[in-house]
Amino acid sequence: MAIAADLPLLVGHRGASHVAPENTIASFKLAFEEGADGIEGDFYLTKDGEVVCIHDADTKRVAGTKLVVKESTWPELSKLDVGSWKDPKYAGEHIPRLGDVLDVLPAGKRFFLEIKDGPQIVGPIGKILAEKHADPARVIFISFNADVVKACREQLPAFQAHLISDLKEFADPAKRAGYEQQLETSGAQGLQFNAKSPVEAEWLAKVKGKGLLLTSWTVDDGETAKKMIGFGVQHITTNRPGDLRKELSR
Repeated sequence: MAIAADLPLLVGHRGASHVAPENTIASFKLAFEEGADGIEGDFYLTKDGEVVCIHDADTKRVAGTKLVVKESTWPELSKLDVGSWKDPKYAGEHIPRLGDVLDVLPAGKRFFLEIKDGPQIVGPIGKILAEKHADPARVIFISFNADVVKACREQLPAFQAHLISDLKEFADPAKRAGYEQQLETSGAQGLQFNAKSPVEAEWLAKVKGKGLLLTSWTVDDGETAKKMIGFGVQHITTNRPGDLRKELSR
């Protein structure tokens, strides 16, 4: 029987987004109520320099009204309801800012801050983290963009920065070498990979052997989670942290 100490840390993907509207304070709070070890959220820079938590480049999917985040101001975005689309009981949930998310981060929990924007957002993020006295041991930057990872390492070296990759072309030796090159040139301290990718345990072991942390996403079933545990991942990102923990602990 598995016990909590045997399991990788479970990270709520956009919070507990199986139930609550993604990337909202309600979703992040629910993830922690379900026992998540951390949360993952997505961030863009607004027209007026605010760092806001939303996955898409525009608000259409979660708000019904389309505003392009980088072309909109915080007062405009803050008025949108991004909860009703998921469930009427979440009506009135709004797009949070980075500072708002940091304010509800419990002691000892981790925060994977996914940067959906370019390197220009790193400076504003650093300022907010300083203002909130964020703990570098608990906040980890993640991005699909190797240039963003590199900017994080250069501008905010106290914080870890991990590269995200779907590794979908892993079977191609040239592409596989390209993934390795990206990790090296970006200075990434970890790799977050798609659990559905054709990646092999031996290659992941080599990456981990270089001191990089491994995280798999997005894992919502026990069988996939067990496969990831076999790969030696330190974190599993899931939409349903509470249910997955119960399933793995049986």
